[in-house]
Amino acid sequence: MSVEGESKLPPCEFQADKLILQVDELVNSEINAISPVVDRLMLLIKESACALAHEFEVETALRESLANAVLHGNQQDPRKKIRICCACQADRGILIIVKDEGEGFDPAKVPSPLVAENLHSDHGRGIYMLNMLMDEVHFERGGTEIHMRKG
Repeated sequence: MSVEGESKLPPCEFQADKLILQVDELVNSEINAISPVVDRLMLLIKESACALAHEFEVETALRESLANAVLHGNQQDPRKKIRICCACQADRGILIIVKDEGEGFDPAKVPSPLVAENLHSDHGRGIYMLNMLMDEVHFERGGTEIHMRKG
């Protein structure tokens, strides 16, 4: 569920004049908060035709990035929040930003799941999968923000 209230996470700022969809929402750091917010966002995304023919990729990226923020970023700390921002511009596709209040990480130090010793690991496929699903993926603010674009 989304929440109102205080957060250390600054709101997202978009140039609203060309946007057909703009969402900026705070979410509790709980696993059970992921599906409701993704379902609501995907309904808005489908209604606005922001990700035509790419809904599966966008939904999967939303779920994975939020799960990473809850589990790895905020470590399920109920005092911390996650900010999710989506913006859609007809000629540029959809931009998704997920921010957490965690310590951050260095994405370059995440081992590749394609290297032999990592093939059977239970972890480490999320960032690889996000890069395969989305057209652009990069991290900011020391790894506490992921920016993804599709379309």
